[in-house]
Order: sequence, then structure tokens, then C-alpha cells
Amino acid sequence: MDIGQIISNTLTDMKIISAITSSIFIIFLGFYLRKKNILNAQAAKVLSGVILSAALPALAFTAFMQNIDTNSLRQGMNLLIWGLAIYVILIVVTKPLFMKYQGDKQDVLRVLTIFGSTTFFGIPIIGVVYGAEGVMYASIFNIGYRIFLYSYGYIKMSGLKMEKKNIKTMFLNPIVIATFAGLFIWLCQGLLPQVEVMVNGKVSEFAFLRIDQTAPWLFKPMDYLAKLASPLAWISIGATLAEISLKDAMKTKDAWYYSFNKILIVPVINIVLLMILNATGILPISHVALATVVIMMATPTATVAAAYAISFDKEAILTSNCSLLSTILGVVAMPFWIVVLEIIRNFNIFA
Repeated sequence: MDIGQIISNTLTDMKIISAITSSIFIIFLGFYLRKKNILNAQAAKVLSGVILSAALPALAFTAFMQNIDTNSLRQGMNLLIWGLAIYVILIVVTKPLFMKYQGDKQDVLRVLTIFGSTTFFGIPIIGVVYGAEGVMYASIFNIGYRIFLYSYGYIKMSGLKMEKKNIKTMFLNPIVIATFAGLFIWLCQGLLPQVEVMVNGKVSEFAFLRIDQTAPWLFKPMDYLAKLASPLAWISIGATLAEISLKDAMKTKDAWYYSFNKILIVPVINIVLLMILNATGILPISHVALATVVIMMATPTATVAAAYAISFDKEAILTSNCSLLSTILGVVAMPFWIVVLEIIRNFNIFA
């Protein structure tokens, strides 16, 4: 297998190149618009609100509007298992990674490493590169992320016991509701009342909740909203980057060490462990499922994790520097990870 040829083929694949350039160009557009004050200081927050309350829930829900088969069901369930297991593994692994730090600094760096911006940064990129299948897998994988973020993450950063408001946040935010609604329809579509629909001149039966087939008038506006998720997220990321001093962040050695672990080491841990589990048949997954996990885990600092650190006055300046530097490295490293994933695909290690 000629790795050079694989890299060449990957770097000349217009779908992959377009996905990479789209994210980079639009992030720079957001940066430029904020620097020129075309977007004001509140713009990134407003855009984030639209993305988190409308665009990403629509993206998560519409991704489940597809037929179910044995393979996709198995992949989804395996990703659900891994999405829970990996956070337990990272809780253990980050301890020696940050052993040289003590107290609050160690706690902050560990939590920021465990929880990346999977929803805001990862899913939009996955949607562009791997389509609805990738988004569906990402949404299932993210269930474990939200459980641990609003439980372990909160407890570790606050020093308090789990509060009722966090349980409410965990299960009642729009993205989680959309994910579980879509997952229910996808899993139970064979058991729900069926509706006859004309598809390509032939009559087919679909569950009445498969609105992509039974109610296109309802599905289409959700699809338009879903397609807004990526560009709006990238503009918001760019606008946010324009607010923080890169010079200060680059002087912080701890932020560099954190970003290296977050953007490179954490994805490598996932690749190695999933290769072993796949080879032994313990947890077989497809290439798209692997790619989904790697991109989700190669994301920069999670907004909620950073908010915890700032709210509870735990290394707020370090957190801001880590967030900025990891976001820049995340943008730069994403093309690298997509190329690595294409190399792995060509070796046919995963189905």
C-alpha cells in the first residue's frame, strides 16, 4: 500500500478539500467580521444561541431520518457503549498526563482535556465530511458526553454534589431532546403505524414519524435549519477567536501542553483502543464510526467546561488561553486527522 498515493488521493478529493477549506475560510470570515466590528461583541453569543437552540437540534433530529438495518443498529449501539466507556477511560488516563500539576490547575486541565467541543465544533465538520450517517453516529456517541459533562465535569469543577439544575440541563436542552426523539423514531420505525408513500414511482411504506417521507413540508424547514449549523458555528468560532489575545495564549506553556494532549493524544488513544477492540471482535465498528469518534475527540475546549472553570473561579485565565490555543490547533489539525482517517480507511482495518 503506497501511503504517498493515499495522501495524494485524499488531498485531491474535492469533497474532502471542500470540507476543509469551507471550515477554514468561514472561520476566518467570522474573525474578519469581528475585527472590522461588522459583528459586535455580542454577535458570537447570539449566533451560539441560534446554533444550540435551533440549527444543531434540527441537524441531530434530521440525521435519524433514514432506514435502519442490522449493521447501522449494531454500529449505533457500539458507539453508545464506547461513548460511555471512553469518558471513564479518560478520567483515569488524564491523571498521569497531568501528574506534574497540583490542585485546581490539575483538575481544570483534566476536565478540559476530557470534554471537547463535540457539539459545536465536531458535529458540523462531521456533517460536511460524512453526511447524515456521520451526524447520526455522532449524536449517539454524544449521549455519554452529556451525561459525564453535566455530572462528573460539574462535580469536579465545583467541588459540590450533583445539583438538580444540572440533571435538568442534561436531559432537557434542545439538542438532547432532538437526539432522543430522532433515536426513538429510528429505532422504532418498524413498530410504528405505517403510511404508504410514493417514492420514485413505487409505493413504499414508512413509519408515520419518518417526516422526510411522510411530511416533506415539515422536514424541509428543519433540513434548512440543519444546513445552517456548520456555517453559523464556524462564523461564531471565528468571531470568538477575535476577542482573545493570541499573543498571551502562545506564551503559556501549560496551554501548549494541554492543547497537544487534547488535539493529538486523546484522538490517538481512541484510535489505538478502537483498533484493538475491532480486531478482537469485542466492539467492531465501521470506518465512518471510527472517523466520527476521532473528529469528535480532536475538538478544542468545550464551552461548558470552560464556563465551569470561569464560574467557579478555577484558573480562569489559563482556561481562556487553553480555549483559544486549542481552537486554533484544532482548526489546523482537522485536515491532518481527515487525511489520517483516509489512510486508515485504505488499509481496510475497519469495515
